[in-house]
Amino acid sequence: MVDISPQRPQTRIQRRNTEAILEAALEVFSAQGFRGATLDQIAQAAGLSKPNLLYYFPSKEAIHLELLSGLMDVWLAPLRAMDPEGEPRAEIMNYMRRKLEMSREMPRESRLFANEILQGAPRMMEGIEGDLRTLVDEKAAVIRGWAEAGKIAAVDPHHLIFSIWALTQHYADFDVQVRAVLGPERDPFAEAGQFLDTLFERLIAP
Repeated sequence: MVDISPQRPQTRIQRRNTEAILEAALEVFSAQGFRGATLDQIAQAAGLSKPNLLYYFPSKEAIHLELLSGLMDVWLAPLRAMDPEGEPRAEIMNYMRRKLEMSREMPRESRLFANEILQGAPRMMEGIEGDLRTLVDEKAAVIRGWAEAGKIAAVDPHHLIFSIWALTQHYADFDVQVRAVLGPERDPFAEAGQFLDTLFERLIAP
């Protein structure tokens, strides 16, 4: 659930309705994408009339941007937590595991982000080229330093981060496909955790 920071205090009912709208919008956008989602669908999912919804948000774009703005901070938090002074292999593995946990815990948010990227990131490009790129470059420099010091294998740090994104978020973005292939008796996240631990441990081992 994405929290908002209104410019002026809201009443309890206003807070409840705002949260209901954002929760409903997350469900609709993650399932339908931005283009497929409508204000009518969001209002219905929130249990509000469309005019009531428009009292809180003037447009579909405003709701989508509110969700994405909150999501960017959440999405970058595990990478920010990578400690340059920590044990390198443990820091990288902890980052990978947290990203996999987020795919399990936040599949709708992952799909919301993926849909935005697939559309060319029209509402997030500034953040991607700004905060996200700055943080990735900063952590890539840390990883490069660990590799140069012989603490991990010589890997391209940017592509290591991209690989972690791809291999963990796949389990949220393609959940239906993964579960259809594995069958109902298997836990994709438990198996993925074991497999990715082995994969990345071998990849970064000096």
